[in-house]
Amino acid sequence: MINKIEVKSVLNKQKYVDDWFLSGYSINPYSGCSFNCVYCYTRGSKYGEHQVPGLAVKINAPEVLVKQLKNRARKREYGFIAFGSATDPYLPMEKDLKLTRELLMIILRFHFPVNLLTRSPLILRDLDILKKIGEKAILPPDLKGKMDTGVVLSFSFSTTDEDLARIFEPSAPSPQERLETMKKCKEEGFRVGAICMPLLPFLSDSEEHLDEMIKKVKKYDADFLMASGLTLFGEGPYDCKTRYYKVLEEHFPELVPKTKTIFGNSFAPSRKYQQELHQRIIRLSRKHNIRNKIY
Repeated sequence: MINKIEVKSVLNKQKYVDDWFLSGYSINPYSGCSFNCVYCYTRGSKYGEHQVPGLAVKINAPEVLVKQLKNRARKREYGFIAFGSATDPYLPMEKDLKLTRELLMIILRFHFPVNLLTRSPLILRDLDILKKIGEKAILPPDLKGKMDTGVVLSFSFSTTDEDLARIFEPSAPSPQERLETMKKCKEEGFRVGAICMPLLPFLSDSEEHLDEMIKKVKKYDADFLMASGLTLFGEGPYDCKTRYYKVLEEHFPELVPKTKTIFGNSFAPSRKYQQELHQRIIRLSRKHNIRNKIY
C-alpha cells in the first residue's frame, strides 16, 4: 500500500555543503523504499525515526518546492540539490506518478543544479529535462570555474556481483542494469559516477572484489568513483543492523563473528578497518585511472 502524505518542507537545507556530493540541499520525493536493500541506513537511524511506515508519496511536494526554491532563488542562494539522498527518486511507482519528473521541471524553472542518485534505469526517461538543467543551472560561487555542468548523475552500488546483489538488494535493478544505464547517460553527455556505498565487509571490500568493481565501472564510462564502508544502526526487528546480521547468518554465517569484531559496540567499523579500506580504494582507483571526486 502506498500512503499519501502532505509535507511542510521538501527542500532540506544542509548545515554544511557536502564535500563529496557538492550539495547544499537535498530532496526526497518519496518516503520509504521498495528496493528493500538490507543495509539501508534510513532504517533504525536518526534518518528513519519519523518516516511513515511503508511507502509514501509526498503529494504536495511540487507546490511546496515552488515556494521554497522561489525564496532561495530570490536570495540567490544557489547550490547543488542532492536528489534521492535517502530514498531512490526512481522507485517503480515513479513510472506512473511522475513526481520526480515534476520536481525536476520546477528545479529547471529556478535554475538550481542537481546531483541525482539512483539505482534505476527509469532515469533515462528524464534525460531531456536533466540536459536543460545542466545547461541553465546557476552554480554556487565556489564551483564556478571548476564545474562545466549543473547536473551530476550518480549510480549506487554496494557490489557489482549479481549474486551478492540479489541477496542484499533483492528488489533493486541489477548491477548490470545500473552499469548500462550509467553508460547511456555518459553517451548523452552527462557527468556520471559510481557511488559504492556501502561496501560490505568481507564480501565486496576485498582487494580482488574492489579491483573487479572499479575496473568494471571504469569500463562503463564512470567519470568518478566514491566509496565507503557499512554503517549499522538499531536493535529493533526492522532496523538495518538486525536485518543485516539476519541475512548474513542465513547466507554467510562464518562472517558474523568477523563482522561483529570490526564493529564492536559502534554503528561504524573500527578506525583501522576504515583507514585500510580507504587506502585500498585510493590505490585501486589510481590503478584504473578513475578519480575519487566529482571534479
